[in-house]
Amino acid sequence: MATLALLQARSLAVGNEYYFRNSIVDSFRNKENDAAVKIQSWFRGCQVRAYIRHLHRTVTIIQKWWRSFLGRKQYQLTVQVARYTIMMNLYSAMAVRIQRRWRGYRVRKYVFNYYYFKEYLRVVSETNDAIRKALEEFAEMKEREEKKANLDREEEKRDYQARKMHYLLSTKQIPGIYNSPFRKEPDPWELQLQKAKPLTHHRPKVKQKDSTSLTDWLACTSTRSFPRSEILPPINRKKCQGPFRGITEVLKQRYKPLEPTLRVAEPINELKLAREELRRKEWLRNVNDNMFLPFSSYHKNKKYLPSMHLSSKYSPTSHKEQFRSENPKKWICDKDFQTVLPSFELFSKYGKLYSKAGQIV
Repeated sequence: MATLALLQARSLAVGNEYYFRNSIVDSFRNKENDAAVKIQSWFRGCQVRAYIRHLHRTVTIIQKWWRSFLGRKQYQLTVQVARYTIMMNLYSAMAVRIQRRWRGYRVRKYVFNYYYFKEYLRVVSETNDAIRKALEEFAEMKEREEKKANLDREEEKRDYQARKMHYLLSTKQIPGIYNSPFRKEPDPWELQLQKAKPLTHHRPKVKQKDSTSLTDWLACTSTRSFPRSEILPPINRKKCQGPFRGITEVLKQRYKPLEPTLRVAEPINELKLAREELRRKEWLRNVNDNMFLPFSSYHKNKKYLPSMHLSSKYSPTSHKEQFRSENPKKWICDKDFQTVLPSFELFSKYGKLYSKAGQIV
């Protein structure tokens, strides 16, 4: 009874102690659970980072091999271009040497032949002397003819003037103005008036129509019996030696047709239309608008393809700011984690990273 009473008296304290210990156990269980979650997250983070490092190394190896292949191809192309350039330079030098020899022989043989050129100059000088002498004689003859024509025209003018002034001739009863009694000798015009005949006015003759009878036409005695032929062309003569131009060229220059000015012949926007036409022709001629220049510096402007470390969001600059920072002191061992097959969730989570790495490669 005493024990039962003691237990009943201590039942409240036992219940409180039981609930107190249970609460302490729950708090420790939550703390252990949080610690386990933290350990799991840290381990999974280390595992993912190790896998990403493995992917980086793999992608870098692929890029290295691919770029080495491109480099070898480019080097082979450069070697071929250099060989082609050397061959073309050699061929050009040989062609220049052959041309130099042939042109020297041709010039010495035909162009600058001293004796032939000397004989040619002698003949030209003799011909020029003969032509110059003939031209001087022709000029003297033309000058004499011109003087004679001038004298004849003056004589005709004086004769006509004397015929017009024939009424001033002196008579036996009345002396003329050119035959003054106070002069010892008469004026020369007086003698000219005595020789000239008086000028008479003739009536204009009426031109009769040319009447051609039928008999004359049938007898082929009239000028209208046959059609009149055109003027015959000039006889082809030997071209004169000297800097003389042809008759057709001189007439063409003399009677050149009227050419409109630039303001009338061309519109105001001629330059703009010409540029548009040139641009349209170039666009039609080019199948591809991007110019292909393999043997120039066009490839230098090509955009550089960065590697995986520089193009991804996990760049070295972000390691210091994000959770992916590597601290070798906290590593469990010096060896990296071994790669494992990713689960479905890990594959779906990093599927975009795989596709992006494939595009970069």
